[in-house]
Amino acid sequence: MKGERSYSQKAATVRKPYPPGVHGRKGKSRKFSEYGFQLVSKQKIRAIYKVLERQFRKYVDEALKARGDSGEVLVQTLERRLDNVVFRMGFTDARDSARQLVNHGHFLVNDKPTNIPSFRVKVGDEIKIKPQNLKNKYFSSFLPKFLKKYQPPSWLTVDKDILMGKVKNLPNLQESGVEHKDIQAIIEFYSR
Repeated sequence: MKGERSYSQKAATVRKPYPPGVHGRKGKSRKFSEYGFQLVSKQKIRAIYKVLERQFRKYVDEALKARGDSGEVLVQTLERRLDNVVFRMGFTDARDSARQLVNHGHFLVNDKPTNIPSFRVKVGDEIKIKPQNLKNKYFSSFLPKFLKKYQPPSWLTVDKDILMGKVKNLPNLQESGVEHKDIQAIIEFYSR
């Protein structure tokens, strides 16, 4: 049974609008410097896509060298990773599990087994689950229930009956769920 304090404003689990500690109430809320905002944006995007620093740096360098909008190119590169495409097609409910399923070799890309999460899919590529893995408990019981409710982004098509997806065209920034200001901050961070 809970005590009275756990229902009051003094409960330890209640979020307070100021930082913890003796000086928490005194100081005004800290604002990030430009560098701080760029760093936070970079870490946030890296965490979303589960990419390590060295690989993320390569993606950004590639985007900076490419023609067109660097931010758009970066988002396309991140979105076209095989682990992300498997997640976006609705074959898993999280990028972590998508990465694990790809690592364990459960998917075919254009009928070739692929177990590299960073594999970059192209327009027209078909991604499907290996036929022998369809008997797996995950793919036979959980996935059909999850896929019924799932709606993939417009750049992908998914056949929910045979558990196969196809890349129709390149992804865009709006459907990625990433904010433009974060991508712009990342580009500025690395182009110093």
